[in-house]
Amino acid sequence: MAAINGAEYIKRINHLHSEVWIDGEKVNGLISEHASFKGVVKSQAALYDLQYDKKLKEVMTFPSPSTGESVGTSFLLPRTKEDLRQRRLMIQEWAKTNGGMMGRSPDYMNTVLVSLVVSLSIFQENKNCFPDHVLAIYEKAREQDWSFTHTFKNPQVNRSSSQLFNSSEDTVSAKIIERNKKGIVINGAKLLATQGGITDELLVYSTGGMIDKSYSYSFTIPSNTKGVKFICRQPFTQSESTFDSPLGARFEENDALVVFDHVLVPWERVFYYDNISVSDALATKGAYTRLALHQVVSRQVVKVEFILGVAQLLVDTIKSGEYQHVQEKIADIIIALETMRAFLTASEAGAYSHNGYMLPDGNPLQAAITTFPSLYPRLTEILQLLGASGMVTIPAEKDFQSGIKTDLKQYLPSAGNNASDRVKLFRLAWDTSMSAFGSRQILYERYFFGDPVRLKSMLYHSYERKDLMQRVENQFLKADN
Repeated sequence: MAAINGAEYIKRINHLHSEVWIDGEKVNGLISEHASFKGVVKSQAALYDLQYDKKLKEVMTFPSPSTGESVGTSFLLPRTKEDLRQRRLMIQEWAKTNGGMMGRSPDYMNTVLVSLVVSLSIFQENKNCFPDHVLAIYEKAREQDWSFTHTFKNPQVNRSSSQLFNSSEDTVSAKIIERNKKGIVINGAKLLATQGGITDELLVYSTGGMIDKSYSYSFTIPSNTKGVKFICRQPFTQSESTFDSPLGARFEENDALVVFDHVLVPWERVFYYDNISVSDALATKGAYTRLALHQVVSRQVVKVEFILGVAQLLVDTIKSGEYQHVQEKIADIIIALETMRAFLTASEAGAYSHNGYMLPDGNPLQAAITTFPSLYPRLTEILQLLGASGMVTIPAEKDFQSGIKTDLKQYLPSAGNNASDRVKLFRLAWDTSMSAFGSRQILYERYFFGDPVRLKSMLYHSYERKDLMQRVENQFLKADN
């Protein structure tokens, strides 16, 4: 097989009939036609269609090393800096279709799978590991263009330091309860599967810091595996109208609690189990952080580009650009954009070969991921400040089709747009920064890679600075100076 198109993606997801619950009801029928999912499924399908755009083929696909057919670039194992560049260009082409608002588009999880292949040496050096399974799943996913969601966080039951690693009292989190000839049996729950129920596969893995080996594992299974249940939150958009909800109606990626009810994971699907040191090593020494962050920052650059475009359109449509405080706000967005671009460029410029693979420099990416959680809320605040009262003077699509449409056309135009176009623009800014969808985006970026304070602590411990200290001591603190 080869890279799929959008129609094939939709057909496969509909055929799965995964167990998905939302608004107190089980999804029956075709999930691609369900009101809460059809927008994002259609948008995801459009991503796959780009793989068949003749102008983008060399960016979006590469020849399979097995068959020679075109397969998705998100599965490309980077061996050169040019490979990293192609991966970035592909990621950003997909992100441009949604303004960077789809944080779990297929390229993110495909990158996670790629990172496991790049980290095979960790599996090869430890017990209860199956590096051949990792490689086999990767090759199947690449050749058949599988889509993945993932889950790795334990439910927030007791976050106190005394209970954080007290597995003896954890009766909620998913754990291995049986190991038999067929595989391992998982029971319990995990957070937080974004796009749960609308992907081919569910990739499950453990974070570092476990003290009970029963919670240490990694595997992937089809989303419709018996005993797997996706319990989704309430949708953060209440309208299918792209006028009323220009982002949410198209890009709302639902988040789900994943329940494992005595789920049998066949051995050929297990990457490792009962090995705490592997969980820790993948978190600290594996390629996941570098490659995943490269994908994340590539998308975030596009997201800031989108916000800059929206902000300048707001300014132009109400002719407020002559005011210095407005210029200052736009300049702040420009500075944010160039900062994120610089992090990304530096990571690729400083890339290095590791076990035959090219990994981006982790330091700029770590700096980026500790910067963006505070940067993004400020960018959305700037949209609110630029829009001011216009952010709430936003009649709905039906209003423009009703008996009051004449009043709206007369009283709601701007200097640069008619009433309908003006409201469309302000609704876009509202959906970016103030709606339930927009607010979820802010929370999402705050915690995308974990607690921002913890991320800075990790940077503190990992950043090499001994040579800088030695330079200061030698040049400025020696007695003979």
